[in-house]
Formats: sequence, C-alpha cells, structure tokens
Amino acid sequence: MSARLRERARHTSRVRVWRFRLYGLLAVQAAFAAGLAWFVAYRFLGNSSPVFAPTTAVGITAAAMGSRLRRTIELLAGVVLGLAVGDLLMPIFGIGPWQTGAVVLLAIIVAILLKGGGSLLTQAGGTAVLIATLEPPVRELSIPRFVDAAVGGLIGLAVGLLVVPIHPQRTLHRLAEPVVGPAVTTMHHLASALRGRDLAGVERCLRDLRNLGPQVLALREGLGAAQEVVRLSPLRWRQRHYMAFHAESIRHLERTLHACRSMTRRLARAVKDDEPVPEEFPAAIDLLADSAKELRGAIIARDEPREPRERILAAVDMVGRAQGERARDPTRPHTHRLGYSGMFAAGEFRTAAYEMLIASGLDSEKAAALVHWAGGPDGHD
Repeated sequence: MSARLRERARHTSRVRVWRFRLYGLLAVQAAFAAGLAWFVAYRFLGNSSPVFAPTTAVGITAAAMGSRLRRTIELLAGVVLGLAVGDLLMPIFGIGPWQTGAVVLLAIIVAILLKGGGSLLTQAGGTAVLIATLEPPVRELSIPRFVDAAVGGLIGLAVGLLVVPIHPQRTLHRLAEPVVGPAVTTMHHLASALRGRDLAGVERCLRDLRNLGPQVLALREGLGAAQEVVRLSPLRWRQRHYMAFHAESIRHLERTLHACRSMTRRLARAVKDDEPVPEEFPAAIDLLADSAKELRGAIIARDEPREPRERILAAVDMVGRAQGERARDPTRPHTHRLGYSGMFAAGEFRTAAYEMLIASGLDSEKAAALVHWAGGPDGHD
C-alpha cells in the first residue's frame, strides 16, 4: 500500500513538473502582455483605469497556446464585437433581464452574419453578458472600450507570436513526452501479459493505449501552434526545416499508436480464444518499445537513428519467426505458428514498424521495402 502511494506521489510530481515546464512560458507571456497593454491603454488611449486592454491581452495570450491562429483571432473578434454591441446598446436600453437577453441576441446575430465560428459566437455573447451585467451604461466614451480591448488583444497576439514566442522544438518534445513514455511502458506491460497469458492485463494495456487520446490531441494542437510560430515569428524562421521533419514524425507517431491499439485488440482476442502466442511475439513487442524510446532520444539529439532502425527491423524479423515460415512452393500450405487473430496482430505490428521507420526520416518506399525484407522467410524475401 505504501509503495503504491509513493508511486502515485512520484507520478503526480512528474505531471506537475511537466505542466510547469510546458506552461511556464505562458505565465511570462501573459504577464508581459498585460503590463504592456495597460501601459499602452493608459498612456496612448487616455484610459485612466484600463481594464479590458490587459484582460483581453491575457485571454488572447492564453488562447494562443496550443491554438490555431484563426481560432485565436476569432476569440479576439468575439470580445471586440461583444464590447461594441454592449457599448452601443446598453446606454440606450439600460440594465435589466430583458436588456441583457436582447444585447446577447443582437451580438450573436451580428457574429452569425459575419460568418464567425463557434469561438466568435461564444466570445461575442459572453462579453455582451459581461457588459450588460457588470458594467454600467457609459455615455460619451472618448475611446470606446472595444478599441481598448482590440488594442489589448493585438498586443497579446504580438507577444505570443513575435516578442516572446514559444520554442517550437522544446514545446513539441514536452508534449510528446506524455505520449511516448506511457506508450512504451504499456507495450512492455503488454509483452509481460502475453507471456503470462494474462487476458485482464492485455485488456488493461488496450485501455491504457486508448486513454492516450487527450495527450495525442494536445500534441496535435501543439504541433499546429508550433508551425504557426515558425511561419509568423522572425525569431523562429530558421527552425522551419526542422519543424517540417517534426510534423512528419508526429503524424506517423499517431499512426503507430493506432496500429499498436489494433494489434493489442487482436492479441486480446487471441488470448481469449486460447490461440498460441509464441515467445518471439512478446520479445518483438519489447524490442519495438525500446526502439521507440531510442528513436525519440535520437530525434531530440538530432542524431541519425541507425540503431533504432536496426532494432525495429529486428523486431519485424522476430514477428516473422513467430508467424512461421511461408512455404516457398505455392502449391504447399504455409506453416503458421499463430492463430487467426494472431496473424492479424502480426500485420498490425508490421504496420507500426513501417510507420516508425518513416517517423525516423525514411521515405515510405524505402520503409516498406525494409519491412518486407525483414519479414520475409528466414529474414529475407
């Protein structure tokens, strides 16, 4: 019991450290954007009590982290639109329940007419509510508050993209960490469960792989944000080539996880149906998991991943041996050591290996040829 509590405490600490490393820059960006927006609104817009400029700057800075540029701009447009409608109508209508509903209705109608997406509609309506309920009607504003908010939002966007942009490579490495690490651990657990014919353990591994969905989504969104930064930020332009390689690797990482989930599902059925699972298959899974960890290390270090590729091909060879030799004479039946579900699992394993080879930097034709060669009879075809 105490060991389990210590392990849970260590896991919680790792998660908190990871979150701080990932989002620590966001605190710096938000603080800098808020201070700059307040200064600009106070000094140049004549606002003696700036509220919406720093508020919008912080909101846009936070929204830009892991978000696409178009969605961020929609958030900014929604805030400005809600403020504009509220400032125009609340001095006329006053404050009250039907006035609040009317202002929200008109703000969302205007957003619809502007062909805005969900972010624009939500922010327009929410900001209109804020104006209608928390802020009293204001007449004769020298600088309308929606101008204040627009300036703050643009400052927040500029800080996130131009002044203190995220480091694309570090961000992707940190987002990949909670995907690759748990996946590698799960694959080792899967190999152990297969050796013990532990159906519950195999099914638990399948659930763990499926539960990586939110982390994969965060990695995909982080990739979009990193690509926008290297495209728009002069400070990150030199990383465009390296980012293109990362984008390709992450796409094939997702496909590798999909193949691993399909393989695990097939292996669960094989164990449930009491099909044979030769020792070479769990050994190949262990080897593929180790190669995934080594491949990630090579990518981070920008080394040529020769050893991870060799391990991947060795794992494919092991699965071929687990499957059994194919008959060279087409008139004779193949000799299979795997059952029906195990054969499908072997195919998914080869798919995962193929995707990992492409993620390592090989083109699709060469990766397919290597997998075909490694999986042939006696390691050749």
